Amino acid sequence: MTTLIQKYAEYAALEAKRDLSPETLHHAKRVVLDWFSALYPGIVSDVGTRIIATFEDELGVGKSRIPSLDKTGFSSSAAWILGTTSHAIEFDDIFRDAVYHPGVPVISAALAIADEYERSGLDFLKAVVIGYEVSTRLGAAVQPSHYSYFHTTGTVGAIGSAAAAAFLINPHDQNIFAHAVATATTFASGLQQAFRSDAMTKALHGGHAASIGVTAAKSAAKGITGALDILEGEVGFGAALSKNPNWDKAVAGLGVDYNVCKMTQKNHGCCGHTFAAIDGAIAIRQILLEKGVSFSDVENITVRTYQTALDVTGNFNPESAFQCRFSLPYVVSHGFLYGSVRLNAFADEQMASPETRELMKKLTLESDEELTSKFPNQRAAKVKVTLKNGQTFEHFSPCRKGDPEAPLTDGDLDHKFFELVDGVITAEHAKELRNQIWLLDKININSLKI
Repeated sequence: MTTLIQKYAEYAALEAKRDLSPETLHHAKRVVLDWFSALYPGIVSDVGTRIIATFEDELGVGKSRIPSLDKTGFSSSAAWILGTTSHAIEFDDIFRDAVYHPGVPVISAALAIADEYERSGLDFLKAVVIGYEVSTRLGAAVQPSHYSYFHTTGTVGAIGSAAAAAFLINPHDQNIFAHAVATATTFASGLQQAFRSDAMTKALHGGHAASIGVTAAKSAAKGITGALDILEGEVGFGAALSKNPNWDKAVAGLGVDYNVCKMTQKNHGCCGHTFAAIDGAIAIRQILLEKGVSFSDVENITVRTYQTALDVTGNFNPESAFQCRFSLPYVVSHGFLYGSVRLNAFADEQMASPETRELMKKLTLESDEELTSKFPNQRAAKVKVTLKNGQTFEHFSPCRKGDPEAPLTDGDLDHKFFELVDGVITAEHAKELRNQIWLLDKININSLKI
């Protein structure tokens, strides 16, 4: 009987022999550009600088570049740094059905290996696509129960990064691919408690997943074997980390219907569970501004959304920037008052804003049974603003801005990139890199100016 991993290996080998469609190629470039948008500010973030310092003795060797630092490292170390920093500021992409940030582990591992093996930009893009297609399907297959305890980016991400790395090492060798994925699976990890507490560990989940994938792929290339039935085996990944996984989802549409074309790209710099509510609050804000209503006239804001959003982001007393990014009351209040939730929302003076803190006290969070039943496939929220005179304004967000149903345009992604990298790299550097990414299939990866 052919195992899931063997089916994935067959798919990857088939992908190596054919061209990506123009649509798939374009979306691959979109996710790469979006990943760099999150990476650069993550490099200079608190957790970013600390993870770089952690590996300082391992830098200056190897071929894998650390963007903006003019330093290299061994591919496994570089992947650790890239995966951590690209996850640090919560602006990374999402595959909704899997509750998963695939760009963090997949692109981090792919760039580290592509540098080391001096691959073409097209090979790199193919590897990214394969890592996305395999891991997003696997992630969807084990949800929603997997997300009760585990952080999908740390677990499934290790498998996606192994898929991308193995493809780059040898696109046509199904054995390397299969054993890389099998080995990475047994090291997949990441517990949700890491981001329900005030800790830096969540970002490291992405780094660990990327590094594990790189190491698993390189070891498979040297002949180390893994258990090829480790996904669906009796005591394997699905049995241990999920309840009744739907293995049909793990291969449905593989190689035909591309999930990389269905990504959510973040419009807000915080946890994705808060986005629909933020969008609703901003929509009502605009109506009030048009009517000349003062925000001081607000009596109450009620947010009804799915239960997981409340479980993960229901913190009414956030203190640190990390906690504020995972506080639905904070980001909804900030978005309502200022019209967006970008990096400046987590500056010390903004987090301490008396106006924001007072508005948070007027928020009520409620679980909506219907919206809860549709998680993870739909991320929706209902927002109701009641004024002191009793007048009410309501908005239903059936999806989030940035979801496949309401995608960010290429122009939006360009704007996001330039905004987020500002201050980390020069405007000239940013423009050159942006232009190269849109032409990535025409250049070698080592000519990418990072």
